[in-house]
Amino acid sequence: MNNTCDIEFHISGFAGSPGKHPLHFMVVLFIYLIGLLGNLTLISVTFLESHLQIPMYFFLRNLAFVDICYTSVTLPKLMHIYITGNNAVTFIPCFIQLHFFTSTGCTEVVLLTSMAYDRYVAICNPLRYFIVMKSRKCTQLVLISWTFGFINSLFVTVFASRLCFCGSKEIEQLFCDIKSLLKISCNDVGDFQVIIYLEVLLAGLFPFLLSVTSYAKIILAILKVQSSDGRKKTFSTCTSHLTVLMLFYGTIFCMYIRPPSKHSEKVDQFFSFLYVAVTPMLNPLIYSLRNQEVKRALKGIFKL
Repeated sequence: MNNTCDIEFHISGFAGSPGKHPLHFMVVLFIYLIGLLGNLTLISVTFLESHLQIPMYFFLRNLAFVDICYTSVTLPKLMHIYITGNNAVTFIPCFIQLHFFTSTGCTEVVLLTSMAYDRYVAICNPLRYFIVMKSRKCTQLVLISWTFGFINSLFVTVFASRLCFCGSKEIEQLFCDIKSLLKISCNDVGDFQVIIYLEVLLAGLFPFLLSVTSYAKIILAILKVQSSDGRKKTFSTCTSHLTVLMLFYGTIFCMYIRPPSKHSEKVDQFFSFLYVAVTPMLNPLIYSLRNQEVKRALKGIFKL
């Protein structure tokens, strides 16, 4: 095996040329700080306000925490590359980043699925909502999300660490990503590619289908509501989550399922930036702007 701890990769990170890129640094720093502030605010509001102590906001609080971890795994290193001009990363830090990025990403997938189930119970079986979605069950669903993310990530990281890198060490990506590592590996990656697609199926498509099933039942239930105001009010309780779900899965599937093209590296970097930086930044804004209870809580805290 050619893999040793002294292997040094080089992350391109949108930069067309080596060296310092202060403008790139400022853009990423701005997005990171907005996302960090937004998610911390969402965690604080849903924790401090007594009328938000229901399962929906418990999951939302955990989603905000996952988003903070998600961006903190990748963006600080990217900013370091832009401000110092040093895009080198050694074997162990690269694979640590791969592990925690995959772990938080998979955790978010399962957490979003749990949130879809929560909305399904709330709308399709409202009288039993607090019986079904007990505090203990919600905690178990969050723990399952983190456990699945960690175990699945461990499998991916161990698998990737067995690759040989005997040629180019240039990672055409914003961070150490399994797809990019496969591209620069000198192994025959045909079988490995199959494993990656199976991973996407297990950790991406299957949870997505569960979420789609929940929302299909939600829509059927909403259509049975007699008044248009009633339908609008009922659907408004899940529009924020549905928007986040579509944004997250849309970028993920474009990244990992989209067929390769002539300019696939640049396109991959674009979609990576969307789901690593932009989506976690937008999530708290979406929930704040589209959720009336969160808006009222924010107004009460800041006396707006």
